[in-house]
This record gives sequence, structure tokens and C-alpha cells, in this order.
Amino acid sequence: MDNKVLLSVKDLHTWYELKRWGFFHAGYVKAVDGVTFDLRQGEALTVVGESGSGKSTLLKTIIALVPPTKGQIVFEGKKMDGLRASHLAWFRSQVGFVQQDPYGALPPFLNVRKILEEPMVINKVGTPAEREHRVREVLEEVRLTPVEDFLPKFPHMLSGGQQQRLVIARAMVLKPKLIVADEPVSMLDASVRVEILELMRRIQKAHDLGVIYITHDLSTVRYFSERVFIMYAAWFVEKADVREIIHNTLHPYSRALLAAIPDPDPENARRYRNVPPGEPPSLVSPPSGCRFHPRCPQRIEGLCEKQVPPDFQPEPGHYVKCWLYRG
Repeated sequence: MDNKVLLSVKDLHTWYELKRWGFFHAGYVKAVDGVTFDLRQGEALTVVGESGSGKSTLLKTIIALVPPTKGQIVFEGKKMDGLRASHLAWFRSQVGFVQQDPYGALPPFLNVRKILEEPMVINKVGTPAEREHRVREVLEEVRLTPVEDFLPKFPHMLSGGQQQRLVIARAMVLKPKLIVADEPVSMLDASVRVEILELMRRIQKAHDLGVIYITHDLSTVRYFSERVFIMYAAWFVEKADVREIIHNTLHPYSRALLAAIPDPDPENARRYRNVPPGEPPSLVSPPSGCRFHPRCPQRIEGLCEKQVPPDFQPEPGHYVKCWLYRG
């Protein structure tokens, strides 16, 4: 892809300090622990992982809701760490945030018109007439039509799918360059999940947006992104384009995620699935060496439990953090 780098994340760490009792320090929750990637303009990437893997903390750090402990975030060539309030407001106007729970994300006492006007009023964008035009324009784009019917409605008067369309419209109203979406379809009926993802994909392509999509559901990535990053215990354990991840899965954890996807065929459902036992490790005291080794059916004794694997590249553009691919 020839497009310029929109967002660059280098060696990012986000640790939450645990409570102190006098001289006793309980340590840190290492929610993000050394993440590096670039996102190009017009590119959509997906971060996939179980609950507690650190993916939501990664997103919150990127959009400056949580300060990083270490590392660097660069947006359009500007460093985002230590920004003054005025620069932080500019950055947030360039980023649209699509939350997981659409109803919880919407102010219940504002109607659709006011919900969409509010970001423009706060950022002093346009005249009242221009703001009204933009509200109508973005409602048309997310297919909340006829617009006149939706403008006076309150969030509780909308279905779950309509609420999420409104959340997407609000994320788009300031014409951002980056959209971040935290499990945007996990609370919706299965019948509308693909519809919402296809809407976001259509908007992304129409406006040449960078998109980061966070999910625990590997089955949805084929509808949305060019690249997929698999996250486990605060690390990226595999990074590749979407076809490689689906058809040439390398890391044992990535294979486990694929094996866990429900199959609608009842005959296949009866077959044994080779899903590793156990739970993800504590991010307060993660295992030494590879963090997946306690659950890994292919661990190399004497190596995986002692040494942290680097990122190997067995195929061009396909990175995997696993000693099985050391060459």
C-alpha cells in the first residue's frame, strides 16, 4: 500500500499501578506490553483477542483516554505523548470513537439532532445552518432515513442497530481521519452484525479512513479489514493480512481462536475441537518466556518457558511471536 502512515505506534506499554500499602507495592497490571505497528491512511486493521488480552486498553491509549507508561504514538507525524490541552482537543477531533454498547454511549436526554450537533458545537465547527446540513448529511450516510423522522427521536426510541448507526454517525460528524471501534457489533443481534460492519466498511472506503477494529470474534474480520493482529496477554502474537490469518494460521493461539468459531453444521459441532485448556495468564505476573507456553500443545521444553520469542517472519508480511518458526 502506497498511502502514507497515518498512525505509528512504537514499543507501547500501558501498565496500571496497583494499590500501595505503606512500603508494600503490589505491582502493575501490564495491560499492553510492547506493541508496535503502523496504520496507513485508508487501511482497516483488526485487533483480535480474548477478554482481558489488553485490546481495549490499547485502543484507549491510542486515543489518549489512558496515558502510556512507555513508548511512542505518532499521528500524522505529530507525537501524541505530553500534548497540551489544545493539541489534545485537535487530536480527538481527528478520531471518531465507536463504542461497544450503543445505548450506553448515547446521552438519553438528547434527541438525534442534538447528539449530532454537540461535537460540532464543542469544537466550534460551522454556522448553525452548516451544522444542520452536516447532521442531515451524516444521517443519510448511515441510512437513518427518512432523516425528518429520526431527527426528533431519542435513543430509547431506536432499535439496537439504529442506535449503533447513530453512534457511527456521531463518530463521523467531524470528518475524522481515523475511526476506532471497540467491539461495535458484540451487543447487536446476529442478523444486523454483518450489516453494521459492511456499513462501516463502505464509509471507510468512501472517505479513505484509517480504521482500528477491536473484537474477540475472529469470524467477523473477513468482512472488514486488510490486516489482522492477534493479541494474547498484552502481546501481538501474530500479524498478517486477513487471507493469511484465515488460510495460513501459524501461532498455536491463533489456531485455537479459529477452532473456537462456532460451526453451523451440527455434524461438525459433534467433532472434537483441539482448543487448549486453561485460562489466559494474569497480567500482574505473566509467565516467563512465551506467555502462551502454559497452555500450548506445541511448546518446546527448555525454550518456550525461559526465553521471550522475537517476531519471526516466515512469510513476507506475516509475523509470528513463536519459537516454532525460528528457522
